[in-house]
Amino acid sequence: MVTIRLADIDEYSEVEKFYSNLIDSMKGSEFCPEWEMGIYPTKLQLEKAIIDKTLYLAHIEGEPVGAMILNHDCESEYESVSWQINAERDEVMIIHLLGVSPAHQGRGVARQMVNGVIDICAKSSKKAIRLDVLKKNIPAAKLYESAGFKYIDSVKIFYEDTGLTDFLLYELVIE
Repeated sequence: MVTIRLADIDEYSEVEKFYSNLIDSMKGSEFCPEWEMGIYPTKLQLEKAIIDKTLYLAHIEGEPVGAMILNHDCESEYESVSWQINAERDEVMIIHLLGVSPAHQGRGVARQMVNGVIDICAKSSKKAIRLDVLKKNIPAAKLYESAGFKYIDSVKIFYEDTGLTDFLLYELVIE
């Protein structure tokens, strides 16, 4: 059973180590998210997310097996597409940096994390959850689609770690 909770500032080094290990282990893999420690995510991004209470950890029996950031921040390209629902910035949550340790991938951890996000957003009366996925990251796209997210559009977004790259935008309207 996966438990999801906000990270605490005294867990910063654990969070940094989690992402560093995840990034190192996925380098060269077919569906690598192309994150680069120090560029995306930066230490400052992780620390700020913990302080702002937007970084969530997934645990199994006390062991950290996943992490993600859930906030209102999105790239300007999000504004150029037709979403399913019109909503103000504070009515929408964006999933960032959702990752599962390689030892726990393929066991439903990411799905449980996404379900946890849906519960969190529903309880806080959000209208939608949005995110972007590298176009070539087929497993992530399938995960979100199976959780009820709808493909909205394909856009080019510039991130420091990927450069200008094709991303798929997804949205889940919360009923």
